[in-house]
Amino acid sequence: MTQRRRTGTRARRLAVLAGSAGALALAVLASLAVGSRGIAPDRVLAALLDPGAAGPGASGDVEIVRSMRVPRTVTGLAVGAGLAVAGVLMQALTRNPLADPRIMGVTSGASLGVVTAITLFGLTTLPAYVWFGVVGAALAGALVYALSARTRDGASPVTLALAGTALDASLTGIVVGVLTVNAQTFDQYRFWAVGSLAGRPPEVALWVLPFVAAGLVVAFGVARGLDALALGDDMARGLGRDVGRTRLLAAVAAVLLTGAAVAAAGPIGFVGLAVPHLARALTGTDHRRVLAVSLLLGPALLLAADVLGRLITPPAEVRAGVVTALLGAPFLILLVRRARTVTA
Repeated sequence: MTQRRRTGTRARRLAVLAGSAGALALAVLASLAVGSRGIAPDRVLAALLDPGAAGPGASGDVEIVRSMRVPRTVTGLAVGAGLAVAGVLMQALTRNPLADPRIMGVTSGASLGVVTAITLFGLTTLPAYVWFGVVGAALAGALVYALSARTRDGASPVTLALAGTALDASLTGIVVGVLTVNAQTFDQYRFWAVGSLAGRPPEVALWVLPFVAAGLVVAFGVARGLDALALGDDMARGLGRDVGRTRLLAAVAAVLLTGAAVAAAGPIGFVGLAVPHLARALTGTDHRRVLAVSLLLGPALLLAADVLGRLITPPAEVRAGVVTALLGAPFLILLVRRARTVTA
């Protein structure tokens, strides 16, 4: 009976991974095919694999797929994966089911970096913003961790959440203050701040991919340590885990992932909050499996939101950040109702 149960559990896990991978594949195909000019899936594949065999009108399809939709899709893959995995890490670090990548001040740090790039250095192109956004996110995350580590309890879940929330409010106030007095900066900043995958040139995806890859490697490396932390600090130490090191590495991974994602696409909500909950509902609490499923479902959700935004008001587009925000409200209500039901 035990062996049969194990076999069934393994089959279910494989089915979840296969289903998540299938959802991601469909989202990628839709991202490449859907737009103001629809392109049949077979032509999309031909444009990617054999441009000469795409048939009549092939040159236009090849140009759209390769020059416009492939960079957009690759950016969506990197940003969705980064936000979803960062959400898992943030919720584990703070033991807060409502935590998302904003909770350590990383998003507001990236925003301040972009505002600095526009205001002080006069930069006007998205590729130039990316580096400032990543640096701003890294500095904000480092400051939050340094502040919480100096408290009596050290970098505990509570101190990380409190320090991150305080810094997020402070940095957001600075950003709003600059935008209020500088109309030119506001005009440039608002196109980035809405959160979108549109208009991202290929170099943006190439520049953020190393940060996302490094963050993912660190995240999966500390997955077992996060399982131990979920049992409490004392229990984790009893299991031989270095609690401080595990938290530090998880925070570094979260900062890398969030900083790169926000710098590339702007602040996009809901992905980092919703995907970890969905992954845990499908796989349980083992962080290795939660991270693996989140890695697949995060970009699938973001690309689906991006595709939906193209279909709502054609030929105009609703930004992906707006679509995810609209989806986020009912999800939060459902999450709160479920929590109240469980508590009762």
